[in-house]
Amino acid sequence: MKYLITILLFAICHIGQAQQTVLTNDPTIAIPKVNFDEKGELKITASATSSPNDFDFLVGKWKMHNRHLNKRLENCQEWTEFESSDENTKILGDTADMDTYSTTEFSGQEGKLFQGLTLRLFNPKTRLWSLYWVASNTGVLDPPVVGSFENGVGHFFCKDTFKGKPIIVMFRWDARNKDRPVWGQAFSPDEGKTWEWNFFNVSERIK
Repeated sequence: MKYLITILLFAICHIGQAQQTVLTNDPTIAIPKVNFDEKGELKITASATSSPNDFDFLVGKWKMHNRHLNKRLENCQEWTEFESSDENTKILGDTADMDTYSTTEFSGQEGKLFQGLTLRLFNPKTRLWSLYWVASNTGVLDPPVVGSFENGVGHFFCKDTFKGKPIIVMFRWDARNKDRPVWGQAFSPDEGKTWEWNFFNVSERIK
């Protein structure tokens, strides 16, 4: 019995460590350098392989494990984890993508339904994706993050503000494993010189 308990404890610890590894920044993936045009706007160029089918892997229903930083840009080291679900469909004649994110465990909203909607549009001229997010507790469409995929990893950027200060927001989609894609969000307060990761989730398809 003691031997069995030891095995179970080892397995639980191993699984926990594996999940923790997934829900952190992968240091082997470089963050693209942020460039600006003469007006100070972000200068973003599509990868050579950017395609309107890049988000096809997301179509369907998913359960998600989330991990978010409790305070942003305050040198916080405390994280909260919770569960959510997501349903994704192609729209507009398969030229765009939309999903609805749902949870009752969102920080400050425990027990209440929190939903978010993401609209992803592919521009055939620039070959760039624009990702728009709106949350049910704000009703405000956030500025779109713009970018493309390369080698199974997508980086998307926009200029925004946080607590009245200018920042750059970055989304990363790591879809190298399309059955277990990982999304992350980071903020930069210094025009891309440094980044703080503040949100991750990993998805598992509901069959």
